[in-house]
Amino acid sequence: MTLDSILAALGDHPWASQITVLDTVDSTNTFAKALAAQGAPHGTVVLADCQTGGRGRLGRSFSSPRGLGLYLSVVLRFSAPPDRLMNLTCVAAEAVRRAILQACGLDTQIKWINDLVFGKRKLCGILTELVTTTEGPAVICGIGVNCHQQPWDFPPEVADMATSVAQLTGQADRSALAAAILRQLRLAAADLPHNAAPWMEAYRAHCVTLGKDVKLVRDGTERLAHVDGMDDQGALLVTLTDGTTETIFSGEASVRGMYRYLS
Repeated sequence: MTLDSILAALGDHPWASQITVLDTVDSTNTFAKALAAQGAPHGTVVLADCQTGGRGRLGRSFSSPRGLGLYLSVVLRFSAPPDRLMNLTCVAAEAVRRAILQACGLDTQIKWINDLVFGKRKLCGILTELVTTTEGPAVICGIGVNCHQQPWDFPPEVADMATSVAQLTGQADRSALAAAILRQLRLAAADLPHNAAPWMEAYRAHCVTLGKDVKLVRDGTERLAHVDGMDDQGALLVTLTDGTTETIFSGEASVRGMYRYLS
C-alpha cells in the first residue's frame, strides 16, 4: 500500500491531495490530531503501514501489525456544534460497512457501537475523537480493518473473536479498500448533521446488538439488560432485569454478548 496505489484506486476525489501515508506511527489518530491542531482542513487523511500504539474505544489497544491491516484516520470539520454530532460513530460505521461490501464483497454487520463483524468475529474497529483547535472543533475518525491477518497474527486475548478480509475471501487489497472508505466517508460527512436519518436507518438494520440480551460492562461491574432499540443519537435503549429502563451512551459502558464477545 503506497500513496500512488491509493490515489490510483481513489481517482478524482476532493481529498486526494490531502493524504499522508506513513511507514510507522504510534497512532494515526494521534498524528491526525496534531495535524488538526495545526489547522489541517476537513478531509485530511493519515494512513500507516504499522501502528505501535493503536487505540480503540474505552482505552483499549488495537493490534496494528506491519503490512497486515488498514490503519486510517480522517480529520472532519463541521459547522454544527458537537452535540449535533453524537451519531457520528454510527454514521461512520455504516459508511465503512458499505465500503467493505463494495471493495471486498463482504456483507458485514455492526456490533454497537463501533465494531464491524462477520460471522460473530470482529473485522473492523472505529474510534472517533473530538479535538479543539484554533480553527474550531474537529473530529478525528480512526478506522482499523483487519486485512491480511491469519489466526496466529492476532494477540491471544482476541484470537478467538477476530477475523480478517483475507481469511474470509482469500485476498485483500488495502489500497482499494482505503479508497472505498474515503468515498463513503465523504458522503456520510456531507450528510451530517442535517440528513443523517438514512444512515441511521441502515445502521439499525445491520446492528446485531438490537433486540439482544447483553451484559453492560462499566468500571468492572456487569449488569444484564435487553436492548430494546437505539435513539437517533446512537444511544442504546435498554431494559434491565429489574424492569427499569436506561439510555446508554457510547462513552458510558461496553456491551458484550451473554456468553462471549458476540452471542
